[in-house]
Amino acid sequence: MILTVLAAGPLQELDTHGHEYWARMLPPQAQHILQNVLDPIAGQTVCLPVLGVVAAVIAYRRRSWRPIICAAAAEAAFYIGVGGFKVLLARPAPTERDAEFFAGGLLKDGWHGISYPSGHAAEAVLIYGTVVYLIARYTGASRLLVRLLAAGVGVIALNAVAVSYTLGWHWASDLFAGLLTGGLLLRLLVWWDTDAIARERAERERAEERELIAMEHERTDDIAA
Repeated sequence: MILTVLAAGPLQELDTHGHEYWARMLPPQAQHILQNVLDPIAGQTVCLPVLGVVAAVIAYRRRSWRPIICAAAAEAAFYIGVGGFKVLLARPAPTERDAEFFAGGLLKDGWHGISYPSGHAAEAVLIYGTVVYLIARYTGASRLLVRLLAAGVGVIALNAVAVSYTLGWHWASDLFAGLLTGGLLLRLLVWWDTDAIARERAERERAEERELIAMEHERTDDIAA
């Protein structure tokens, strides 16, 4: 929220002065790698299949729908949370040469009219973060492996920010807002799933307790008879 208020005011001048299509200063081969190899890593075409495969494998091994439900919730959170902010705030991308909020819009400028927060930056944290959460929560992965995977998410997030900024596709505040939004949504997802697991466990324990009480009553009745 604070970053959004700053981006709508004081940070606009920094966004404007700090923006440049830096990739144009690089050799064509480097531009190609940035745009077609590094940038898609945080996009739906890569991160969504990764999430889907991990969730499906874990769900099959655990004989549980929860990993798939978590994956679906993460994707829904991205479209509703990040997508909703994008449409609501309607900030044009640098291609429109305007950093003002509510100056763009999906209908007016298409995808170039909804740049805040950055979708790639948010996906890097939210979608890949969900992958790590599923592995940590629903498998026997070691703490070392989980930490390495979490570090990998950090690398992917930094890659998303650096590549998008170098290509000039986002204002700087768009990218930082994307990281924060993705992190917030991931936090909410983990809380929701953890709470659901706790409630299911508590309900199962209550059911077992009721069953034991019923069995004890039956045993008492048999003795009395």
